[in-house]
Amino acid sequence: MTEQQEQYTVAVERYFEAWNATEEEALGKAVAAAFDEQARYTDPLVDVAGHEGLAAAIAGVHTQFPGFVFRPLGDVDGHHDIVRFGWELVNEADGSAPVAGSDVVRLGEDGRIRSVLGFLDRVPGQ
Repeated sequence: MTEQQEQYTVAVERYFEAWNATEEEALGKAVAAAFDEQARYTDPLVDVAGHEGLAAAIAGVHTQFPGFVFRPLGDVDGHHDIVRFGWELVNEADGSAPVAGSDVVRLGEDGRIRSVLGFLDRVPGQ
């Protein structure tokens, strides 16, 4: 694995740690580790910026989908400071995954995420 590929992998691992954090303190730490202070997250349902906005968006998903976790789907791919990857939201009780998507992120020089463009590929009722 190249150094750049390792950076992509670490960034995506931190991303999932943040999205899977449910305790307020753990969520704050995971968001700070994964995202820079000015990070912007945009998908069809939300457009937020900064650690507080990100933490609120993540907490909102866990309120809507209790007992679910985000898991990677497919490989991490990237070039320069851009990384893309797929994910799914999985019910830990029965393994169903009603929501799936793909994200494109831009990394900062420190390896933390500066921006996220999220796409929903599968949502309930579609």
